[in-house]
Amino acid sequence: MDRETWNDLAVFAAIVEAGSFTKAGAGLGVTASALSHRMRLLEARMGVRLLNRTTRSVAPTEAGDRLFSSLRPAIDEVTAALVTLNADRAKPAGRVRVTTHRSAAFGLVLPRLAGFAETYPEITVELVVDDGLVDIVRSGFDAGIRRLPSLEQDMVSVRLDDGVRIAMVASPDYLNAAGVPMIPSDLQRHRCLNYRLPTAGSIYRWTFERGGQTTTMDVPGGFVTNDIDMLCEGALAGLGIACVIESQAAPYLASGALIRVLDDWSPLLPSNYLYYAGHRNLPPALRVFIDAMKTAAPV
Repeated sequence: MDRETWNDLAVFAAIVEAGSFTKAGAGLGVTASALSHRMRLLEARMGVRLLNRTTRSVAPTEAGDRLFSSLRPAIDEVTAALVTLNADRAKPAGRVRVTTHRSAAFGLVLPRLAGFAETYPEITVELVVDDGLVDIVRSGFDAGIRRLPSLEQDMVSVRLDDGVRIAMVASPDYLNAAGVPMIPSDLQRHRCLNYRLPTAGSIYRWTFERGGQTTTMDVPGGFVTNDIDMLCEGALAGLGIACVIESQAAPYLASGALIRVLDDWSPLLPSNYLYYAGHRNLPPALRVFIDAMKTAAPV
């Protein structure tokens, strides 16, 4: 068998597994149109139609299904052999591409990367910070980190923390001029700094918890941003009251540059999870990255 046909058979198997040219192309790093062209050439060489195509999906014909059933064991054996070969190296190597939201990037991943880099110098970690929701398979990521409600379906997940508290903060000058809110409804008489959710596009509704009771509300304000760092900066500049991650405000609270308000109403955000597509043979570089992220995680 010539090399071109062998390569195209591997591509054919990837398309059948993905169920679409687009998803297969994302995993292989090529366009859907290029895959469609290659499959037409393969079908022409073999003299049989292998795939049924629609505008939304692709599925094997009867002949294609028989071919895929024959190819699958061979591909599994080759994949397992390559994974074993890579695992036998003295140190795992390669690239691990991870998407995460900003607070997890700074609060969870970065503190664990120094030791990881020293132990695995041949692994490159590409950390893409994006507060929006991301399809990790379609976008070519090995793993993602998001809070529990935002996890993608059908993923293997690992908890990384117990959740973090929210802090509502403002500058001393602002509070001296506007007064200190004592209960959440007092915020209706204040300027608040609002956050626009990246994926939904809506304004985040502030949440308050006390005595087992949870309340959410829209707050007034003349400032909106989609950058969580700008919330703290706006509070420091005296624009009003910001709702931020507790660890994000900690240095400013310690120095007195910001003052916390409504502390006994501060809610706990859901836990962060690292998640990845489940499969039997994880690349060694991804496996040790997952282990490193779990090391400091709560049990």
